[in-house]
Amino acid sequence: MKLKVLLCDPISDEGIRLMEERGLEIKKAWNLPKPELTKIIADYDAVVVRSATKITAALLSHAGKLRVIGRAGEGLDNIDLKEAAEMGIIVVNTPQVSATSVAELTIGHLIALARGIVEGTVSLRAGKWIKEELMGVEINGKTLGVIGCGSIGKTVERLALALGMKIIGVDVCIHDGFVSIEEMLPEADFITIHVPLTQQTSHMISKKEFDMMKQGVMLIDCSRGGVVDQEALYDALVSGKVKAAALDVFEEEPPKDSRLLKLRNVHATPHIGAQTREAQERASVLIAKKIIEAFEKAPS
Repeated sequence: MKLKVLLCDPISDEGIRLMEERGLEIKKAWNLPKPELTKIIADYDAVVVRSATKITAALLSHAGKLRVIGRAGEGLDNIDLKEAAEMGIIVVNTPQVSATSVAELTIGHLIALARGIVEGTVSLRAGKWIKEELMGVEINGKTLGVIGCGSIGKTVERLALALGMKIIGVDVCIHDGFVSIEEMLPEADFITIHVPLTQQTSHMISKKEFDMMKQGVMLIDCSRGGVVDQEALYDALVSGKVKAAALDVFEEEPPKDSRLLKLRNVHATPHIGAQTREAQERASVLIAKKIIEAFEKAPS
């Protein structure tokens, strides 16, 4: 009998082809309403998700055959890892495949903040010419605080150095060679965040941290919703402590009636950090290989 893989979120065709060539039966279920997954997951040996599907304990309670959970991406905060471990389910993911894509988006947001590109576009579409209001700053020579120095943070650092920026790195897991966040915050002209959402990092940027920042700092968050306390960010933006912010992630996704999105000094994207053809193909191929390998290693 063929092993069956349930694709809860879309992945590129190359990864699907690899799994089918190895004899796996693939079900494309990304258009199925998420509550309906409880009705079909019992038939599958593996599931593949990106960020949209939440693998909760409640969903896993219906997954008696499940042996492998594949996350086509890096973050695992949408998977109940404790419950999966207790059920003996292998969890695999694809770290680093989206580092270039997320880093490039980060730099795009950084430049857009520095030069008012979004506000300029919006105002022109409204028939306004606000050239005098859009006095920008050069990023050359400015200090960029990078919170999280994994593959994404290191790629951001490399790109920012090429633009003439000075870098202060903060790593929440490794301290040798990095400064503390308390040392970095008062020094940075721009701050970018690249950490997973964990108990340690939840709301790691809140009122206390905003109070420590340089007046007029600009913030970019392409990490995970919940790392930044968005209520505290709103207050910092309104007060002018934070001059402007660029967000790719939100505590609630999609955001509903977000106060942040009503501010002129905020621009945002809908969690598209890894949403490039190249990153998605790399993730698809790698997750397919890891699922095949997990089936080969796991007891039947």
